[in-house]
This record gives sequence, structure tokens and C-alpha cells, in this order.
Amino acid sequence: MFVVANRIPVSPGFEEAFEERFRNRAGLIESFPGFIRNMVLRPVDGTSDYYVIMTFWESKDAFEAWTKSEAFVEAHKKARSAPEGMFAGRNVFEMHEVIMDTGA
Repeated sequence: MFVVANRIPVSPGFEEAFEERFRNRAGLIESFPGFIRNMVLRPVDGTSDYYVIMTFWESKDAFEAWTKSEAFVEAHKKARSAPEGMFAGRNVFEMHEVIMDTGA
């Protein structure tokens, strides 16, 4: 399994608007070959300034195919039109290969 994490610093006061963008997204990723799951993590009690968006894939190749697709371009159109000041800095993009999973 392959996991992509995108840590996004959201400015104070923009949290609800940021979350709403995910609630109203296009939903194109769900039907893409190799996609497993998408999670949006909200920071808790001042422990972080970053929201974390995690996508789970069958393989790195499946993720890379997604990033080169028309569906990816369409799914990210809204991101380019974010309100001024929504982000408190640059996002941090990470890719990981799962080497152990103890989930039920």
C-alpha cells in the first residue's frame, strides 16, 4: 500500500471554509483505479497548525496515474481559487510506502 500525506497550514478563522471545501468536493478520486481511501484530519487542541489530507493507494504507480489524469486536474480546480489568506504557509507533501499495518 502507498500513502500520500499533504500537510496544509490553514490560517486562523478559515478552518470552517477549508473543511467545507472538502465536504463539497467533486469526489472524482473515489472511482479512480487503485484508490483505496481519503482522510481529512483536523488539528486538535493547538497540537498542530496543519490539517493533514491522506490518500491511500494500491501502489505508487496508481497514485502517479491519478496525478497525470484529467480527473486530477478537475478535482483540484477549486484549490487554485482559495480565498486570499486561507493558507498560513506552504503545504508539506509526503509519500510513504506502508511496511506494516496492524489494523483490524
